Amino acid sequence: MVISCRKLAGIGKAIALKAARDGANVVIAAKNHRTTPKLPGTIYTAAQEVEAAGGKALPCVVDIRDEQQIGEAVKKAVDTFGGIDILVNNASAISLTGTLETPMKRVDLMLGINLRGTYLTYLKAGHPHLLKSRCPHILNLSPPLNLNPVWFRTTRVNHGHPLLPDFFLDAEPETLAPPPSSAGPIENTFDLIKGVINDEVVKATKGIYQFNRQHSGVWFMDLKNGAGSVGRGEPNVKADVVMTMDSDDFTKMFAGKMKPTMAFMSGKLRIKGDMTLAIKLEKLMGRMNSKL
Repeated sequence: MVISCRKLAGIGKAIALKAARDGANVVIAAKNHRTTPKLPGTIYTAAQEVEAAGGKALPCVVDIRDEQQIGEAVKKAVDTFGGIDILVNNASAISLTGTLETPMKRVDLMLGINLRGTYLTYLKAGHPHLLKSRCPHILNLSPPLNLNPVWFRTTRVNHGHPLLPDFFLDAEPETLAPPPSSAGPIENTFDLIKGVINDEVVKATKGIYQFNRQHSGVWFMDLKNGAGSVGRGEPNVKADVVMTMDSDDFTKMFAGKMKPTMAFMSGKLRIKGDMTLAIKLEKLMGRMNSKL
């Protein structure tokens, strides 16, 4: 198995560990061979985890935009393990900005990694080595088109726990303004939500949400304990999902005037935490909209 990654974290690393637990030989092709403040692990520490999980690992420093580096990594893989059965193209780059606001440097990066990188790894690993395999597979990964759980079924591989897409990992929380002194749309929205949640909703959700709202501070929704609760400030325990969004857009989303999927894909909504619970909240909002 060859896993190509821009940085081995999140989904890529979880796939490698799942394969290792099944006894696979894993070639880790990624750039991060040195630790950084944002990404403390490297291909070498990931290789240690792969072998600790039961597999064999071959870490290779690779920029997947570089044809020569890919060719060298594939040769090492074949020389070490005798062939290639599975290619996982996990490396990706994304910029959640409008067309006119996206600089060409970012466009070149996305095309170089998402298109050129995927094409190069297929040419080098797919021809001729995958053709020699008795059961060849290629898995190409990309950000989901929406938050439908079907897009995440191949990614629930880390001991059954849902995974966070790699492009959320570097997101920094936005600066929050002090809460307003008087009631407004956000307060009214949470008052209405309070009247909708009940034991049944809590039982079906089992999650704690924190909402970082510009201009209206931090709010929480506890759909894990008792009959549920909502309120201003951070929850008493660590939130399972943290959502950051402009106050006006937040009100529109809970009123059914803005779809969470579109808010997320356009960059208006930023999510950190358990993606499965984020999906559950989207479904819950659909039921709430008819009552709010």
